[in-house]
Order: sequence, then structure tokens, then C-alpha cells
Amino acid sequence: MFTTGHERHAAALERARAASVPVHLVTERAAASLSETVTPQGLVAVCDLPDVGVAEALAARPKLVAVLVGVADPGNAGTVVRVADAAGAGAVLFAGDTVDAYNGKAVRASTGSVFHLPVARNRDAAAVLAACRAAGLRLIGADGYATDDLDTADLRGDLAEPTAWVFGSEAHGLPVAVRAELDTTLRVPLYGRAESLNLATAAAVCLYASARAQHR
Repeated sequence: MFTTGHERHAAALERARAASVPVHLVTERAAASLSETVTPQGLVAVCDLPDVGVAEALAARPKLVAVLVGVADPGNAGTVVRVADAAGAGAVLFAGDTVDAYNGKAVRASTGSVFHLPVARNRDAAAVLAACRAAGLRLIGADGYATDDLDTADLRGDLAEPTAWVFGSEAHGLPVAVRAELDTTLRVPLYGRAESLNLATAAAVCLYASARAQHR
């Protein structure tokens, strides 16, 4: 705990001591090397990271899952976790060379959602997709160039099915090998003049479209 944060976090300090958690006061200079932000909250904790495997994350057979494949931007990744949590998804899976779910920026972008639902990773994207299919999930890729769009799929009733939405890199999209494993791809219809949506925004639209269809 930073010396200036002692009074601000007095309640947390007392709870930590009551739970026999070691507490150390440090100077602002020392704190600068412990925090990734310019204006830290005055409290730093050392803890073990959650260790959840893909099989464990899918064990409850959730009806809605988000899969990130090759997503490099931690802000986007963390925001997708936040959106998935808000939409009632049962898990978020980080596949391939996707950024670490517990990267500092990703955790901050998730605003705590990274601790609300199972978040698992496996660098073998094919294995992640196979696990989703084995859990009864239909694999839908978000693709701005897809023939079908969300509106068409919704009218057919497709979005009410248990679904794993697969999102690729904002810059490069979904790899060819991943596309080959999908049941279908869908695009978000654009009614205005914007050329595209960023990854996190597109994920929000897709996940909520499925959540709405599943909760009717």
C-alpha cells in the first residue's frame, strides 16, 4: 500500500490484517515501479492468477460463449470480457496468440468482469473450437465480409441456439484455418457510412443479439 493511500484504503487495510494478509507501506517512488498507471489508486496486491482450463470453463455447457482468436490489443480483449459478462455469457476463451487475459490493461478494461465468469486460454485454437462443439455450441464467426448478417440469422431463429461467437484480430480478421472449422460467419449490418466497427463494439452487438434471442 502506498503511504498516501493509507487513510484512503483504511477499511481494506483492516480487512487484510484481519485475514492475516501481510501489508507493507511503500513510498511513492517505490510505488512507481509497482503500478502500470500514471495515477494509481494507492493499493497494489500480489495474488495468484485464476487457473481455469477450457474444459472446466465449458463444463456447465453454457449457451453463450465468446472466443477470441489472435486478438492482440489488451483493451479490446478486456472490453470483450466485460461485454460477455454483461450479456450473460458463460465463459470467454482466449485461443491462439491472443493477448494474456490478465495483462494489466486487459484487466482494467474488463472492469472486474475477468473475475466474474470463467476465462480460459489454450494456444491451440483448433482444440478450443473442438471443445466448444463438443459442449453443444454452434460456432459462428464475426466477419465484416460475410454473406449473411445478424438480422437475417435472427429472423431464421439461428441466434437462439447455443452459440460460441468467434472473434478474430481487428487488423487481420479470422485466420483461414479457423474459418474452416466454423458453422457459419455473420456480419453486423451497417446502415450508415461507417466502413466497419471496432472489435469490441462488433462483439457487443453480436453477443447481445444472441443474448436477446436466447432470452425471448
